[in-house]
Amino acid sequence: MLLKHRILLSKIRVNNKYRKQFSTQTNVAEIEVPFSNGTQLKLSSGRYARFADGACVATLGKTSVLSTVVSKAKQSSASFLPLVVDYRQKAAAAGRIPTNFLRKELGPTEREILTSRLIDRSLRPLFPQNYYFDTQIVCNMLAVDGTNLPETTAINAASAALALSDVPWNGPVGAVRLGQIDHEIIVNPTRRELEQSTLNLVVTAAATNLVVMLEGNAKDILQQDLLKAIKLGTKEAQHIVRGIEKLQKDYGKTKREFEVPDPIDQSVIDSIKTLSNMKIREILSDFSHDKISRDNAVSDLRQTVLNQLRDTEVDVGKLQECFNSNLKQIFRDLIFETEVRCDGRALDELRNISCEVSLYEPLHGSALFQRGQTQVLCTVAFDSPESALKMDPLTMITSGIKEKSFFLHYEFPSYATGEVGRTGPAGRREMGHGALAERGLLPVVPQHPCTVRLTAEVLESNGSSSMASVCAGSLALLDAGVELLSPAAGVAIGLVSKQDEKGNIGDYRILTDLLGIEDYMGDMDFKVAGTKKGITALQADIKIAGLPLKVVMESIQKACDAKSRIIDIMNKCIDKPSQKNKENMPVMEELEVEAHKRSKLLGIGGINLKKLYVETGVQISPIDECKYSVFAPSQAAMDEARVRINNWVSAERTPELEFGAIYTAKVVEVREIGVLVTLYSAMSPALVHNSQLDHRKIMHPSVLGLDVGSEIQVKYFGRDPVSGHLRLSRKVLTSPPPGIVRKLDKS
Repeated sequence: MLLKHRILLSKIRVNNKYRKQFSTQTNVAEIEVPFSNGTQLKLSSGRYARFADGACVATLGKTSVLSTVVSKAKQSSASFLPLVVDYRQKAAAAGRIPTNFLRKELGPTEREILTSRLIDRSLRPLFPQNYYFDTQIVCNMLAVDGTNLPETTAINAASAALALSDVPWNGPVGAVRLGQIDHEIIVNPTRRELEQSTLNLVVTAAATNLVVMLEGNAKDILQQDLLKAIKLGTKEAQHIVRGIEKLQKDYGKTKREFEVPDPIDQSVIDSIKTLSNMKIREILSDFSHDKISRDNAVSDLRQTVLNQLRDTEVDVGKLQECFNSNLKQIFRDLIFETEVRCDGRALDELRNISCEVSLYEPLHGSALFQRGQTQVLCTVAFDSPESALKMDPLTMITSGIKEKSFFLHYEFPSYATGEVGRTGPAGRREMGHGALAERGLLPVVPQHPCTVRLTAEVLESNGSSSMASVCAGSLALLDAGVELLSPAAGVAIGLVSKQDEKGNIGDYRILTDLLGIEDYMGDMDFKVAGTKKGITALQADIKIAGLPLKVVMESIQKACDAKSRIIDIMNKCIDKPSQKNKENMPVMEELEVEAHKRSKLLGIGGINLKKLYVETGVQISPIDECKYSVFAPSQAAMDEARVRINNWVSAERTPELEFGAIYTAKVVEVREIGVLVTLYSAMSPALVHNSQLDHRKIMHPSVLGLDVGSEIQVKYFGRDPVSGHLRLSRKVLTSPPPGIVRKLDKS
């Protein structure tokens, strides 16, 4: 349904520059895209953000996201597309107020960063080559209903905004989320359905069923079920693509023309090829090279060629780009010609793999995974349940997860690639790779009483460090004694393709266990993690304008074969949880404290627990009124804490009193309201009220002849549930007084 309204924000071109201009006549367009399960995606444009080059609001259910795109008219000096994608969650969209000190949105959260990367990878491959203009896409959450997740809605809004804008782009694309419940694939599952689902997959596809982006996690789903979901997601995405194409046809702006740099003179290109082709082939065919020596050899050759051509009038930067383009083409041609890669491996051959566990005794678990020149050190740390990672309120609403008791942190220092760089908080790349590795391991880690943190530090990197983190994490968890449901491993799959005249893939080669240079020179970085049985996580970073389903299916098959071989190698190192009783392994116990002794345990203002944590590392958390959970970082700390706790509460250890039993009590004090008695030595005196001393109403215990030192029989009726005081009675053990005989006859 398309509705025509007024107001227009258009662009006019003056002296090769674009200027924005308002018009009093414009179109506010709306269209509804139906899915096979009855849900609908609503796309509307022309009402908001009219100064932007393109804007669109996408609504799924009651979740709405506004996406805007703005691209500069002046070309950037960079030799790549400077595209920035920012996705922001607003607490106001859920009717909430942020809980931080300033009560407003601060820096981007991890979920916002991961979603921004998801949108970026869905859109970037479809920008035309040589489009080097600063471009920013902002996805702003307008409303969230807590049922329909906003990620795919944001991708579709951004796709429509780009299609409607004058920014050159070869879209549109459509994004669909898929789940699986009872072996049935669900399109656009709700948050509650995802909690029961064994699959959470986002598929972005372009026209003619070309897959542009894949990302998801699963609970060890079978390969055939995953392939079925990808096919269905690609098919459903076509509805979105056709809807956006209709909007673009009726209301889209004319795409701007952009200046393409003048090509380098053919004679210069021929000179570069003459001077470098043979040398490049020699370098890439020398299988003795490793990452550093190969890079140095190519760098030296590049510098030699540039020195020989410095007398030409061509800019040095363009000469360098021409050399790199020639290098990339020769690299790809050699793979097609020889079926052998630059390190001498066959197309489906793995690099040499070595594994080692139990590296350092103080660690709960540790492992070193080496695959070629990619090396990852992974460590496991157990801590108290209080150390679980707390989610921000909006992430809780959209994901349903309040806290995470298992998480993985990925570190990629600059020395891993032999470079100089800054150290500081994790960047977007580190967050993305860490989240992928965490999703790869989460389904095989059982519920653990402690909070489990994995730290994966990349010490050397030459491709696929995130998948090496999955392998190292699986080994480290087994070394820590965690009963994994099954060992997990990950591998990266690459692609080198040739395109025909229509731009379709004509011929291609799939590369197993990707090298860093193959990632840079190739068309795809497809990461797949899982067990021998199935798949737990996947992420496809595609650099060309979409892949046919056939290539995607073959890539998944190659990945599943490779990860099974990797797991076989890992099992030779460790194939079951370690049974070693390490001295530093954490210990958890339950402590039961009587209600009247809680103050003795806690101390004034909880000082006892605070002091215990600072001095021993032991944390005590309440379970209910009388039970506490005690976490100790080691058995020695637990023993020390147990002694301290006993000293606090055992000075007045109470014998087990039987409800309804009769005890001999000794009067230690006489008061007007009753007597204070003790049933055993070192007992805090308990009050027997006057009303419980005798059936008759008495005003003072002395009328019964009671004095300090007197012994009386009392019956025990437990403790008061509020005060914790003993309830004792002497009255129930005495006979009521006889009735008074009165005579009515006065004679």
